[in-house]
Amino acid sequence: MDEQIPVRLRHSGANDESCSLYRQSIVGCLASSCGSHGLEHSDIDARLARLRQPVQALREAARTGSLEHFAILDREDDIVAAEVALAALSEGARTILFLGTGGSGLGGQTLAQINGWHIPGSFDARQKLRPRTRFLDNLDAATLAGTLASLDLTTTRFVVISKSGGTAETLVQMIAAIDAMRSAGLAERIGRSFLAVSDPQVFGGRNALRQLCQRFSIPVLDHPTGIGGRYSCFSIVGLLPALARGLDARAVRRGAKTAVRVLFAEHAQPDELKYFAPAIGAAVAIAFSESRGVRTNVMMPYSDRLQRFGHWYAQLWAESLGKGGKGTTPMACLGPVDQHSQLQLFMDGPRDHFITLLEVGSQDQGPILAADLAAWVGLQELAGRTAGDLVSAQSAAVAEALAQAGRPVRVMGVGRIDEKSLGALLMHFIVETILAAHLLGVDPFDQPGVELAKRLTRERLGIQL
Repeated sequence: MDEQIPVRLRHSGANDESCSLYRQSIVGCLASSCGSHGLEHSDIDARLARLRQPVQALREAARTGSLEHFAILDREDDIVAAEVALAALSEGARTILFLGTGGSGLGGQTLAQINGWHIPGSFDARQKLRPRTRFLDNLDAATLAGTLASLDLTTTRFVVISKSGGTAETLVQMIAAIDAMRSAGLAERIGRSFLAVSDPQVFGGRNALRQLCQRFSIPVLDHPTGIGGRYSCFSIVGLLPALARGLDARAVRRGAKTAVRVLFAEHAQPDELKYFAPAIGAAVAIAFSESRGVRTNVMMPYSDRLQRFGHWYAQLWAESLGKGGKGTTPMACLGPVDQHSQLQLFMDGPRDHFITLLEVGSQDQGPILAADLAAWVGLQELAGRTAGDLVSAQSAAVAEALAQAGRPVRVMGVGRIDEKSLGALLMHFIVETILAAHLLGVDPFDQPGVELAKRLTRERLGIQL
């Protein structure tokens, strides 16, 4: 059956180079694979036809640089400035704590996790020569107090990120950190212990973060004015944590550009949408929503180093599409652990899930299983094989099981997790989300519901707007 499915649907990408970074297969989404709950080719083609004009608009934006999301991929000056600022901040530092919530935190965490920042001992030897990186993105009173109390403030540095400069949670964290420095008798070090990122423009009032930085002589790097927080992973918002982890920020951008190289091509090619992976992904996701009653989009990577990627995707999809009663609910899972918690629902619960499995080349990776111990527990077949062999078999088996159960599943895969491949994946889902918004008829760049909640919070606290 697989041979009868066009190659573009089995392994689609922007071009040959992007396919070497990641691949996308929607075989498990088709009726020929998962029965009546799957899509027909006509369902996908109808949505792709509706995307011709939006893709042409993105092509024009890429060509002219009018959309900063693409224009930033060719910049170098902001990376150089970030490297200089980070080097100055890191002098004498043992810990760098990143403060910033939502899009100001998730993109950077996703990139930093390439080096496995949450897995003890998983980073390479070079990282031992750099300050430890930590993230505090959720405001919790006990966590904030405990974290500040546990830090050696003489060797701790803070990076504070807020596009608007008025994010209440981030300002509270920064105020608490500054006050902790003062209480420790380190007031004279505040200007050298902090670095901020914020928009140079002021929208509808004042930039409180920049004013606080001016008061304490804290250097500030410019947040791109035309890029919102959830899209900012390719700006210094995402690249500063990557640099702090010793990653190649320029390679991240090169990978991102590879994923959308078709948009930068001088001339459009016939039927190029049928080979443009983000357009295919958007068409499939919205076709399921509009014609099959799918209400939940599941992102399930099979690697601990992509755990934050799932949460980054959830924010991107939810905040960009959930408007005017439209959109689907994103759900961040992790394989193989969630095979033991969520898979039962996906296999046998309501038929309202569209599942993306993100596979990572794990074969022959990890510890080799000792033959005598494998035999002792009755797993002789695993003797001499690796832990990664089991994970690889699990992800393939789950994809097959879902399709056999009539549950739509898209399989995406990367051979290895590095700066270029993750940059390509991030850009794929950014463009996929933007195109999905066009199909739904919503603005992918605003978030009116979030702004209302912020205003009501301020009113409850008696803060003047």
